[in-house]
Amino acid sequence: MSLKLKFLQLGYLISAVCLFLYSFTQVDLSLTLSRWSIWQVIQKYFQQIGYFQRPLSSLLFVGIILALFIFYLLLFNSAYREKISKKTIWFLVIATTIILTFSYNAFSYDLFNYIFDAKIVTFYHQSPYLHKALDYASDPMLSFMHWTHRLYPYGPTWLVLTVPLSFIGMQFFLPTFFLFKILISVSFLGTVFFIGKILRKISPKNELLGITFFALNPLVITESLVSAHNDIMMMFLVMWAIYLFLDKKSFRSFILLILSIGVKFVTLLIAPVLIAVYFLRKYQKSINWEKIILLIIGLMIGSVIMATLRTTFQPWYLLYVLPFASLMPNKYYIIIPTVIISLFACFQYLPFLYLGNWNDPVPTMLNNMMLVSIMMALIASSIQFFKIRTIK
Repeated sequence: MSLKLKFLQLGYLISAVCLFLYSFTQVDLSLTLSRWSIWQVIQKYFQQIGYFQRPLSSLLFVGIILALFIFYLLLFNSAYREKISKKTIWFLVIATTIILTFSYNAFSYDLFNYIFDAKIVTFYHQSPYLHKALDYASDPMLSFMHWTHRLYPYGPTWLVLTVPLSFIGMQFFLPTFFLFKILISVSFLGTVFFIGKILRKISPKNELLGITFFALNPLVITESLVSAHNDIMMMFLVMWAIYLFLDKKSFRSFILLILSIGVKFVTLLIAPVLIAVYFLRKYQKSINWEKIILLIIGLMIGSVIMATLRTTFQPWYLLYVLPFASLMPNKYYIIIPTVIISLFACFQYLPFLYLGNWNDPVPTMLNNMMLVSIMMALIASSIQFFKIRTIK
């Protein structure tokens, strides 16, 4: 391995360690992760930065995200030029996963809701579809939870996967917390694995590029490994389903697609596409996988728009799109918008980190930020389009 690649590898991992450390600046003030006295001193020191030195905290966050994106782009460029090995990329992916599995869910409280939803079943012996966290007002978890007023919004697959973790955790918070994080991390690695397997079938020369494009994207690792959103489990199951579909194992493929829909429903939009392709294949019609993937990307972008209009844009919504975008990592009209929008999406957390709330004018700032990112993506893609046309 060249000195340059060693530098890129080390730089990315150091940036991931910095993200791991930074996550603990956001530990909720009502939550004590451990009663160990030394840990409590450390936790208070990190919280002091996150909650009481917000300009410094914001500056650290910006530096870490920019460092991750710089090393990400340099590593992607190395993969594009075939200057880096699959072994090196997988080492980075696995090392990053191990590091960030043990991070705090700094940018989202959803993980606490997942844990409590399962606890309603295992401890209170009730259904989270009928009972909400607020129904158990004396539970100590409510002191650091958000969205305690909502009923269970996910499908049965997610409940089936998480209830056993709640049993194994035996109502001890920290073991249960890390069991949930490990489940998400395994889902992330599974998604990366099947992205590679799919590309090996439809575009073998882009296998390493696609893995790099998705797995080292700072937005992906932040939303999957740090914040631990269950969207990555949904995408793991659907990518597995698509791989089996390509392998002509249609029955198992549709079972996995149903399980994916049973996590968070979004992948229901993919079902008509796979059904149509199934019949095209059955009647021996030609299938253009590039067009199929573009159609799925369009549908997933549509789901992001619908979710945004229903509530407001959230950075993890992009996890609906990015696994499919990684199946076309050699297309400038995929690469350019993905990188630009991912960068701006990461910075959606910056106003909160600086101000400590989501009140006005933060929503307006966030909307403007995303509009600017979309405009920049369109302009940059258009410039590249005309540049290619001029060369031709």
